[in-house]
Amino acid sequence: APGAEEMETVITVDVLRRAGLEVALAGVNGPEAVTCSRKVRIVPDCGLAHARGPFDLIALPGGAKGAEALAASPEVQALLREQQQAGRFMGAICAAPIALVAAGVGKGARLTSHPAVRDKVASFGAYSEERVEQDANIVTSRGPGTAFEFALKLVELLLGKDATGKLAAPMVMKQ
Repeated sequence: APGAEEMETVITVDVLRRAGLEVALAGVNGPEAVTCSRKVRIVPDCGLAHARGPFDLIALPGGAKGAEALAASPEVQALLREQQQAGRFMGAICAAPIALVAAGVGKGARLTSHPAVRDKVASFGAYSEERVEQDANIVTSRGPGTAFEFALKLVELLLGKDATGKLAAPMVMKQ
């Protein structure tokens, strides 16, 4: 979505693809280039209307304006509710947990977020200050500085702990 946090978007997509996972980067407003929070332009693989599920995981990047657009999107809300009903994984980083709140997904769960949206998220779930928080099938994280940890946790959920070790070493990541 316009205003998305570039690092959270690209790092998540990159790490998931490095793990060998098929990733569809879907634009909320269509397949056209999206101008992110720091004016980096990212071209989605497809528009959200053309992304076809079911999805093993839906991951939402933050960025204040991007998260607001995700939270306001009826399509995103419907996908998140469908994902929850099916018991499939969801991830939201930085301000993106407000989209979970808007969709009514994960009420009462342990959630974390960027401090700027803490109050909105805390009123919905059991707020955590952890860098990456997992409660059942929902993973949330704090912001750009936690993007690698967030992405690796998503890989772990989908492929197991061994897969994260194999990824982290060549990226010279602290384990």
